[in-house]
Amino acid sequence: MPQLPEIDPAAVLLWAIAALNAVIVIVLALVAIRITRRGRGARARARARLEGLGASLVELDDAADELEIEIAMSSALYDGRPPSSLRRARLTAQHTRDDAFAAYSAAAADGVLPAVQRREAARLTAGIDKAMAVIQSARAENEAWVSEHTTAVEQIAVARGRLEDLRTRMGDPAALRAELARIADESEWEDAADADADARDALNDASAHLAEAESQAEADPSSSAREHLRSCERSLAHAEHSARLLEETYRLVGNARQAIDDETRAAESAIRAAMGTQKTLDADAGPKLAEAIRVAEAALAAATEVAERRPVTANERIARLRDRLDVALGDSRTQQQQLRGARSALPGSLNAARSALARAEAVVLDAEVDARVKLDSARRELALARQAHDPSEALEASRRARLDAEAAATLARNRKRRR
Repeated sequence: MPQLPEIDPAAVLLWAIAALNAVIVIVLALVAIRITRRGRGARARARARLEGLGASLVELDDAADELEIEIAMSSALYDGRPPSSLRRARLTAQHTRDDAFAAYSAAAADGVLPAVQRREAARLTAGIDKAMAVIQSARAENEAWVSEHTTAVEQIAVARGRLEDLRTRMGDPAALRAELARIADESEWEDAADADADARDALNDASAHLAEAESQAEADPSSSAREHLRSCERSLAHAEHSARLLEETYRLVGNARQAIDDETRAAESAIRAAMGTQKTLDADAGPKLAEAIRVAEAALAAATEVAERRPVTANERIARLRDRLDVALGDSRTQQQQLRGARSALPGSLNAARSALARAEAVVLDAEVDARVKLDSARRELALARQAHDPSEALEASRRARLDAEAAATLARNRKRRR
């Protein structure tokens, strides 16, 4: 029988200590790596990168708006079509901006590793820088062409035509505002309350800038009037935005007045259906749904009470009470009942999302990146709701659109209050 070698206890102890030390070193290294990747310093560095990305994204968004002004100024000089270089730059800016809005939102979400945030910030910033370079190159190319092939007099004539065309299309914004005051309380259209005056003042500003351009051209026909004309075009864009805001608000208020009776009946039907479901539930779930039904009935009564002068508010309250009722019902309905409920709730939910989006667009003008990202998300969700074939999917998307629009408006208003 072979004899086993004699084991030295001291050697075994030394080996165990060495192994333990190695394990401790490995653990400490892993902890150090984790702290480096997820610690306070890593989060601060990632936050700084995201803030830099946000500033670049706002700059790109503003540059895309300025590009629209450049295209509007130049289209008539190119036989009524936007210059190809500016068209390509617009597509690049829009695609880059839209993709970056969605990616920024995903990267800034809770739970994303700082290393991933830094990587995404670097990738998106590089893409934005490329888009900005494309925009600058296209604008420089356009400026060179305009300077070579057109005169200041021709450019002024184009601007004069745009001013008169917009004046004709706008009509009398004050009359539209007066009609809004007749059919609804000002709280329903407070974001557009000054739109008629803003549109009128912006048109006057455009006329003043145009007069300055004309004076400069008369004094020196060889000089460039582009800066005065660009200021004129910005004022025209402001006037058009204000007029469009007033028209959209009037349309939303009018649609809400027409829809309120149908939405009220649909909500009453949903509450009756919930009462029927409540009778089939057990002793634990039944009382909870009964309380939700009581709250829904009270909310519907409150909405009906203000509907005459505040139809948009009433429709939004009905949309919210149906949201809460759906949550309370949970999985207690059959699939067919859920589908019928979604079809019934969808029109009102879409109207509520559209009105929330219109209010957000009125205040998210020079806002910070978070408000712009929420506004972009609201637009995406509303587009998804309109395109979805499944009523349940469309309903959920419309609800997300409304919530994102409300969040965008809140962020923008909070920033204005901080100024």
